[in-house]
Amino acid sequence: MNSAFWWSDWAYRDGVVSIKSTGHKLPLRRKFIAVCLNWLIFYVCMEVWRVLSMRRKGPRIAFTPERPRPWYFIWACTHAIGGRIVRDEAKADLTIYFEDQTVSALPVLPDTRAHMNFACCDVTKTHVARIFEETFGYSIGVDPLKFVGPVVEKSEVNGAHDGQVRQAPFEPLADRAYQRLIDNRCREEQVADYRCVIVGREMPLLFIKKRQIGKRFTNINCEVNLVETSEAFSQQEMDLLIEFAARMGLEWGALDVLRDRNDGRIYVVDVNKTNIDPPIALPLKDKLKATKRVGHALKAFVESRVQG
Repeated sequence: MNSAFWWSDWAYRDGVVSIKSTGHKLPLRRKFIAVCLNWLIFYVCMEVWRVLSMRRKGPRIAFTPERPRPWYFIWACTHAIGGRIVRDEAKADLTIYFEDQTVSALPVLPDTRAHMNFACCDVTKTHVARIFEETFGYSIGVDPLKFVGPVVEKSEVNGAHDGQVRQAPFEPLADRAYQRLIDNRCREEQVADYRCVIVGREMPLLFIKKRQIGKRFTNINCEVNLVETSEAFSQQEMDLLIEFAARMGLEWGALDVLRDRNDGRIYVVDVNKTNIDPPIALPLKDKLKATKRVGHALKAFVESRVQG
């Protein structure tokens, strides 16, 4: 896509940057500015790839009801394989339902043989917890009126990063989700999250994000590593994660997964259908490697659907 006007998605007032589509507000502080500059380096690389790949015959991809901006992973992966973002679904090889909202109405399937995320219309924490329990056979969601012990209280809205630990039992609040507190410490004062990328019915790679325990519910990572899925999960765990994604209707996006160091089990705590990846703290070399890998997985998905 021509990204000349993507700055219009942001608004600035009184030291706060707002994202118009979601309403999220980001204070304009030194850390935020550093993050933006880090992302801009990656963005410039993606623009170079986009220009150099114009003669390549990658898949033509249509998006509805919105088109992705450059900070979404699908934008980078599309251009990494010489793909084109087209407006006319009739000319597309693949159509992706793309809307950065937590809940949306079930859309009508497109005529294109290959399509993604048209059944992924609810990524609230409560729905994620319900599908997780149906798939894995054990739960992460709790009733704070009946549970005794520490629980995590979160907004149902995707990407809010507003989790806080509370001691149950207590009266739950409306529009909040409650999950058991997962002990995902990798060191005494550091926790580790798994960011698992989903393409079709594959999980081509994942990012291990490490952050200080006091910032566990933020998106401020002190270290990010690119790893193979088999390095983090057993085959049974990988199969269950893929099954979970399928039940969620997720064919493009990412799962946020934690491993509890007490019981050894993994827990899906969040589903991202419009994921912003690779993580900022990942080294640039690995950002480019991950983008190419996931881009090729996307291309393989389109080819399999067109041929099949």
